[in-house]
Amino acid sequence: MIIAMTLPPHSRNLRIGRVSEIGRGYLVTTITRDRLPLFADLHLARLAIRELRVCDEAGLCSTLAFVLMPDHLHWLLQLTDAALPDLLRRFKSLSGGAINRSRGTPGRAVWQGGFHDQGMRDEADLQHIARYIVANPVRAGLVNSVRQYSHWDAVWL
Repeated sequence: MIIAMTLPPHSRNLRIGRVSEIGRGYLVTTITRDRLPLFADLHLARLAIRELRVCDEAGLCSTLAFVLMPDHLHWLLQLTDAALPDLLRRFKSLSGGAINRSRGTPGRAVWQGGFHDQGMRDEADLQHIARYIVANPVRAGLVNSVRQYSHWDAVWL
C-alpha cells in the first residue's frame, strides 16, 4: 500500500522538520546562480540590499543583521508578516529583477532555487550570531576588518 503525504505549500524550501513561524528569528543563507560573484560590483550589491530594506518596510520581516558576500547572502531576520518561503521568493524576485534591469539581462536567474534556514531558539544567541555573520568577509579573506567591508549591517553594531 502506498500512502501519499500532503506537504504544506513550499515546504521543499524549508529544511526538513522546520516550520515558518511569525515572530521567530531565522538565519537564512541563499546563493547566486552558479555562485556568480555578482555582489563584487558595488552597484549590484546596493540593489540587493535595497530589496532587503523593502521587505522590512513592507512589514514582512525585521532585519537583525546581514552580510552580502560576492556570491551569497546571510540574513538574520525576524518574521513579522510573511511565511519564510514567501519572503525569500519575494526578495529574490525583486532583487533579481532590479539586478537584471541594471545589467540588461532580463529574465536571467540571479539566485539559485531554495535556501538554507536555521530557526533561532534563544534570543540571547542572536547578537552572537549577528557578530559571526558580519565577520564573514574577514574570515573569507576579503578584508582585514569588518569596517573595510560595506555590504553588511546589524541592529546591535
